[in-house]
Amino acid sequence: MNQSLSSYKLSLPEFLKQNPFTHPLTQGFFYREKMHAIHRVTPDFAYKKVLEVGGGQSGLSAMLFPQAQITNIDLNSDYANSVLNQQHRVKFICGDATNLPFEDSCFDAVTMFDLLEHIPDDKTAISEALRVLRPGGILLISTPNENWKFPYYEIMQSFCPKDSEVMAEWGHVRRGYTLENLENLIGLTCENYATFINPITVIGHDIAFSRLPYLIRQSLSTLVIPLTLTGYFLHKPDSKGTETAYAWRKP
Repeated sequence: MNQSLSSYKLSLPEFLKQNPFTHPLTQGFFYREKMHAIHRVTPDFAYKKVLEVGGGQSGLSAMLFPQAQITNIDLNSDYANSVLNQQHRVKFICGDATNLPFEDSCFDAVTMFDLLEHIPDDKTAISEALRVLRPGGILLISTPNENWKFPYYEIMQSFCPKDSEVMAEWGHVRRGYTLENLENLIGLTCENYATFINPITVIGHDIAFSRLPYLIRQSLSTLVIPLTLTGYFLHKPDSKGTETAYAWRKP
């Protein structure tokens, strides 16, 4: 792995290579977009102890911070046996985001990737995340924003479940957040943000989560690769997107 010892977050190319989806450049391309946005907003400083709240079995924080000790807390105890949670520098704890079993100010970063939209009491979850974050530490969040809908284009409605069905299946209790929503919830000004899954690349996302048979989904995802890549490379952090990654610094 070509990782500079002076860098505390993994280089972008190496990070993107770890996309866990079987087809990372077709049906899993949306996850590459998410990883890219998270990498964009993450400042590079000495992360020694990182708490991943609701990290499941993806191990995204462990990928992003290869030199840090990672604690992953999740409600699902089955995730303890996943390969990424078995790494020597990763500690898995079964627990609740609204009642973190840690002392105050003990983590350099807290990550909440695609989590807040699942938590009914998001105010308490944020309060707990800030409590365990040390002064100067970084809170990283990714979540759907005010532009999220499924499917994004009406032409896909015949092939996709309704967005209410998708939200129920994914366990979402709300659609997402505007920047203003989150700043009011957190009580701090956002330090950095980057949107992802834009009106061009969202076509691939909707295909990936459609009701179409797997082979047809894969074929269509492959067919729209030129369009997906065009939208991906033209996308800027403040371009219109359906989801957003944010960074906040605790005073």
